[in-house]
Amino acid sequence: MSDFLSLLGEEFPQIRSGLWVTLEATALGSLLALLLSFALGLMAGSKLLLVRGVSRTVVEFFRGTSLYIQLFWLYYAMPPLTGYELTPLLCGVVAFGLNYGAYGSEVVRGAINSVPRAQYEAAVALNMSPFHRMRKVIMPQAWVQMIPSFTNLLIQLLKSTPLLWLLSAADLMTAIEHVRSRSGETLATYLLLLAVYFLLAYALTLLMNVLERTAKRRLGIHTEAAGLFRTRTAEAAGTAGGIR
Repeated sequence: MSDFLSLLGEEFPQIRSGLWVTLEATALGSLLALLLSFALGLMAGSKLLLVRGVSRTVVEFFRGTSLYIQLFWLYYAMPPLTGYELTPLLCGVVAFGLNYGAYGSEVVRGAINSVPRAQYEAAVALNMSPFHRMRKVIMPQAWVQMIPSFTNLLIQLLKSTPLLWLLSAADLMTAIEHVRSRSGETLATYLLLLAVYFLLAYALTLLMNVLERTAKRRLGIHTEAAGLFRTRTAEAAGTAGGIR
């Protein structure tokens, strides 16, 4: 074990660099997924059949195909077809964004649909434009309901980042695998990897809890500070999504 710890210290710069790549993939992939979630989710509620059809086609395609295959297609199949070659990190960001953006669009659609109809009618009675109705009345209420489901998707995205190892990206998984191959300590190495991902996931949960509390306070809903440290349950996630 002492040899393992000394090797771990020796490889720490590579581990730190790999952790940074993992965080980059998570942050950028989440940002792209969030943008696509709102774009596709709002398109799904359009009155135009063509717009709804485009949204549904994109969502069903990326939900119905494997993230593993999407990564490989972007990295290996797209360059011969287009002449453009993406870096492993960029491939991961694009694949994560498209895949989880498709799932997130259903969260957005369901949350918007779950806002009581009376809220729409009140906004129309106040002569608010469609844009202001969505921004001032509908979206603040829907956003609170989206956050728990977005938390789960964010954690799932984080847990998908080890797939970058398959593209030879210098992420955390690659650095840990290098330590394992040099030390031969499979159990200790993978226990360390489990611990790191658990801490990252829990940190994201706390961050999203703070975001949810802030969103609720803007609606006049007060929560206890202890609620920041709660974890997500399947029941809470299902209720928050409100997918119909």
